[in-house]
Amino acid sequence: MLEIRPSCEHCNKDLPVDTADAMICTFECTFCRDCVENVLENVCPNCGGDFTQRPVRPKHLLEKYPVSEKRIYKPVDVETHLQRIKNL
Repeated sequence: MLEIRPSCEHCNKDLPVDTADAMICTFECTFCRDCVENVLENVCPNCGGDFTQRPVRPKHLLEKYPVSEKRIYKPVDVETHLQRIKNL
């Protein structure tokens, strides 16, 4: 089951459970769409994978399966990231 993390790891923007703006990689690294498209060039800085839109957990399941409250905030060194993806 997905954690549904509450924020973008790069810019710390809030990503509510029902937003279409949240993007995840296969390891659930979570970023906002703006950072994925305009900063990260659709490459996860943690695993090198791509992103997909995070699914929305139905409201009727939130009580039984709550979303994560753990914020992961580790801004990406953009220059290093872009250099790394050039070498992939």
